[in-house]
Amino acid sequence: MAFKKTPPPSSAPDSPDKLFLDLPRRKYTGLLDHQGQILRTYAKTGADHSDVALQLPTGSGKTLVGLLIAEWRRRKFRERTVYLCPTKQLVHQVVEEARAKYGLDTDGFTGRIRDYDPGAKARYTGGARVAVATYNSLFNTNPFFKDAHLIIVDDAHAAENYIGQLWTMRIERFSPEHAQIFAAVTGVLKGVVEPHFYSRLINEPRSLADKLWNDKLPTPDLIEIADDLREVIDEHIGDLDLQYPWRMISDHLEACQVYMSAAEILIRPLIPPTWSHEPFAQAKQRIFMSATLGAGGDLERLTGRRGIKRLAIPEGWDKQGIGRRFFIFPGMSLGEADARILSRKLMSKAGRSLVLVPSDAAAEAIEKDVKAELGFRTFSAADIEQTKQPFIDCDQAVAIVANRFDGIDFPGDSCRLLFIEGLPRAVNLQERFLMSRMGANLLLNERVQTRVLQAVGRCTRGLNDFSAVVVGGEELADYLGDRDRRSYMHPELQAELEFGIEQSQDVNARTLLENFSIFLEHEEAWEVVNEDILAKRDAAERAEFPAMSELERAVDHEISYQARMWQGDYEVAFDEAREVLGAIVHKDLKGYRALWHYLAGGAALLTAKQGVPGFENQARLQFSKAKEAARALPWLVTLSRYEATNAEEESRNAAVMRQIERVETSLMSLGKLHNRAYTRREKEIIDGLSSPKDFENAQKLLGELLGFSAGKVETDGSPDPWWLCDDIGFVFEDHVNTISPTPFIDTTKARQAASHADWMKENVPAAKNADVLPVLVTKARKAARGAFPSLKRVAYWPADEFRAWATQALAVLRELRTTFSESGDIDWRIKAAEAFEENAMDAPGLHARLSRQRASDRLEPLDAT
Repeated sequence: MAFKKTPPPSSAPDSPDKLFLDLPRRKYTGLLDHQGQILRTYAKTGADHSDVALQLPTGSGKTLVGLLIAEWRRRKFRERTVYLCPTKQLVHQVVEEARAKYGLDTDGFTGRIRDYDPGAKARYTGGARVAVATYNSLFNTNPFFKDAHLIIVDDAHAAENYIGQLWTMRIERFSPEHAQIFAAVTGVLKGVVEPHFYSRLINEPRSLADKLWNDKLPTPDLIEIADDLREVIDEHIGDLDLQYPWRMISDHLEACQVYMSAAEILIRPLIPPTWSHEPFAQAKQRIFMSATLGAGGDLERLTGRRGIKRLAIPEGWDKQGIGRRFFIFPGMSLGEADARILSRKLMSKAGRSLVLVPSDAAAEAIEKDVKAELGFRTFSAADIEQTKQPFIDCDQAVAIVANRFDGIDFPGDSCRLLFIEGLPRAVNLQERFLMSRMGANLLLNERVQTRVLQAVGRCTRGLNDFSAVVVGGEELADYLGDRDRRSYMHPELQAELEFGIEQSQDVNARTLLENFSIFLEHEEAWEVVNEDILAKRDAAERAEFPAMSELERAVDHEISYQARMWQGDYEVAFDEAREVLGAIVHKDLKGYRALWHYLAGGAALLTAKQGVPGFENQARLQFSKAKEAARALPWLVTLSRYEATNAEEESRNAAVMRQIERVETSLMSLGKLHNRAYTRREKEIIDGLSSPKDFENAQKLLGELLGFSAGKVETDGSPDPWWLCDDIGFVFEDHVNTISPTPFIDTTKARQAASHADWMKENVPAAKNADVLPVLVTKARKAARGAFPSLKRVAYWPADEFRAWATQALAVLRELRTTFSESGDIDWRIKAAEAFEENAMDAPGLHARLSRQRASDRLEPLDAT
């Protein structure tokens, strides 16, 4: 018989929780109580809303909940349904889980459209099966899924980069494919970017501060160069993948932001304009699922959707967590070398372990160490993309995953040991700018916390799972060790962290290894100590981040602002920006408020360009208010030219604040959880300044700690260390290793010192346009008569006075460090800037002071005899 018999239409009960009982191949007898709760709540209060958010903790069966809703709507309403995952690995994981665990047939879609299975495409189009695909399968310029009725966005907390990439043009400096377009774009930017920043943009980074530098092109400058920027990008884009996002944003360039760093140029709108992408915007319903949805409207900012209805969290999950994590902080008791040895012993004990690192370079270093020292097999993210079985089948293996802190799951006994190196903080240049330059940490606190929670939960996916979590890197240890920050976390996690910190302090490596063994056995000995965690959990209360209600009130207007900017309706965008400002008045939102004054000013300026009278004055007013809202933000000084102001004073203040930003970077790199690294660096500087042999290195380290870009090279004619702070610089000639009881400066030494500024401008790109002052640090009190013409161009700093100044500077910095919490704290920046200025530690003040100490005036002539 050639014809196929058509099966009867699928029936659907009145709620997706009842559908589970109709799946004959399921491996479970019933749903967990919290799963049933959320499914019934959805059917009762969420099924008719266009945008719905539901929150279930990591490992609580969120995937099953999403699949049941998708299958229920497919059957009940004959809808085409798409279940979106962040990565290909998760697509394969969800499809396998649906089939093997729940008896649900779904089709996975990864790769290019032309490679999609024809049968799967037909089943999706006809509404016969749920499609499981990556975000990129929907958010591209020509998606196959053009007409989905229901879109389920899994791991919505991770959606920002995946959704926003459709409107994000990322020009990578070190990508060979991007070399020409990067050069062309930087050529356009040269006319509006400050010279010292332009140098950072095009030259090799020489310091940590250079590597972490980021900036944003002010909207007035973007307006000025927009046509030229379009022209050069159109000319050079060719067949690069950049053509796709450029196609989406080129006609809306003035509605975008341009960010710059030593590694890339990023062009994107503040909020992704998802309303303009019909395959997403025209769906009947979008469901956003996450372990933590965040407060303050963060989900709306991530997705560009207004009025998302949040379903209530199931009863009991405000205290109850998933699985058990035992945190180990080796850095609290061990040095770097001993911590590395402990890591190897832990890996040997566990058999299989997972390592999450922030970069490919870090992954390569760990892979090399594991192979050399342990001989274990290693796996990358690509190795386990299709299936994790080869890793699980190994008795001794290490999976090392770079730049992925979520989406890799190892439940049950597949992995009991997780290493996390680094803090998954900012995931793109816009977030980095908002945190480090605009002091808008409060806006992103929930987002960062969510990433951390996802990272620590990779191996605890179910109620009976347990995993040790070894915390590496100063920044993550500081973050998790901060008691105030922990108060915003789930009570279960608060308790686990408190217990882990207690067990990691004042112990040796042997004790840490013994504790891990007890945890791994998970028998009576562990049950006894686990009671301590449960008691801590029951006593813990979860605090709410401040100002969340204000941010929530503002978010609809933020999205409306971006939508109006996208349409070119700048006058209404200006009004929407002012509505945002009316909502965000909390003292901890100074940086974010300054940003919105700035955005309002940009909208007003664009309105004035359209010929609407009065808006040029409105732009000046808003730019002025932006600076008033947060004077600790040096980036805003670039707006000075749009108002009557003391430009010289503003420039000086901005230089000090930029120096303080780099001080923050130094303090973060040395850690805040304990004093060991900072004290070690401080001692290295103090001891080095007392030793002629180590003086120069200590001088360089001191400059870095004080927020300068410091350097030293050993080449013919090169100077001793130099310190640079934007367009102010100092280059040293250190004359401290003489053994003569009556040292003096001879003519050659004087000429050498005087020539150092010229050497800097020739050999250090960042110094090319800087005011570089040669400084002679010496014990000498006299100079040869022939030296004096050269010494007129050199500052004089007696060695004993330099050491006294350095000692005082370190004392000031140590005091400031006691109140330092994180980068972007505006109040701390102001306090630090005042302390630097009072103690002549700021670049402008130090330059002014040393400029008055000319060596030709301070040194005495050497007697002719």
